[in-house]
Amino acid sequence: MSRYRSGNQAGRVIAVVADVMAVILGLWILMYLLDANRGNDLVQFVHDAASWLAGWSRDLFTFDEEWARVVAGYGLAAVVYLFVGHAIAGRMQRH
Repeated sequence: MSRYRSGNQAGRVIAVVADVMAVILGLWILMYLLDANRGNDLVQFVHDAASWLAGWSRDLFTFDEEWARVVAGYGLAAVVYLFVGHAIAGRMQRH
């Protein structure tokens, strides 16, 4: 019984971490599209965190419009983190 609970709890932690990562990426996309003040500390923190999280997908697409590159690159990272994080969490909860 104790083993089941630990797997269930670890799965929840993984799902929450994946959700937080996706929220940071989504928040940066929103801030970018709304032209948030990049001199603001919060905006800079979100940008830095999102850039680190999307380092592998940030420049994956070469659309002519910069907003499309931001939405596609950071959005892909958010979707992948959600999908993989929740898939791992689901597997952990079944075992």
